Amino acid sequence: MSAARDRWLDEGLKILAEEGARGLRIDRIATRLELSKGSFHHHFDGAEGYKKALLAHFERLSIETLENAIAEAGESAGVRAVLAQLTNLVRPGTALYFPSLDVAMRAWATSDPEVRAVQARLDEARLSALQRVWRPAVSSDEEARTAALLPYLLAVGATVVSPPVDADQLRSLYERCCCRSSPTTSTRPARTDGAGDAARQLLRPRAEQMCLTADSTPLAIRSSSR
Repeated sequence: MSAARDRWLDEGLKILAEEGARGLRIDRIATRLELSKGSFHHHFDGAEGYKKALLAHFERLSIETLENAIAEAGESAGVRAVLAQLTNLVRPGTALYFPSLDVAMRAWATSDPEVRAVQARLDEARLSALQRVWRPAVSSDEEARTAALLPYLLAVGATVVSPPVDADQLRSLYERCCCRSSPTTSTRPARTDGAGDAARQLLRPRAEQMCLTADSTPLAIRSSSR
């Protein structure tokens, strides 16, 4: 993949985050990049081709960032270590926390089936990755899924409130809600050590055990290229 092609795609994501799908005009992107429309047509098969490439680029960046963070923590790392690694990556404008882009993509998905399919795949990929992290520490796939939903829904909710929760606040929520309440090891069976008990504690619904308590320990693209 060429550097120029990546620039077209990266700039498209920036405009999408700033203005929504209505801002994705080829002439506008070309002007911002100081590139010709000929460069655009060299890399993409028209507006629809660019839309498909942009969505694939967004999906790949989002999934790779999460998977790489999990991998960097190490296969033998416990849930707490992996979640701490993910928490450290919650920085403004990163693929793990880019509120304006996430909101724009989800808004676009409400009116475009192709975008909606990409967003659905991305949500499932992220949840599946988090579920894999939790699975060794709990007794069932269902519990792992529930535990995975907690940090993910925190992140999604943080992007859609107005104004969005800033990255520092979200990291603090993660540290309180997920990292400190998660088990420290993921290698032993959940039923035979304290790790599973700690993970299940996170899933219990009683108010005094909720992680947010104060004492918790736990294209439509409009091409004008013609």
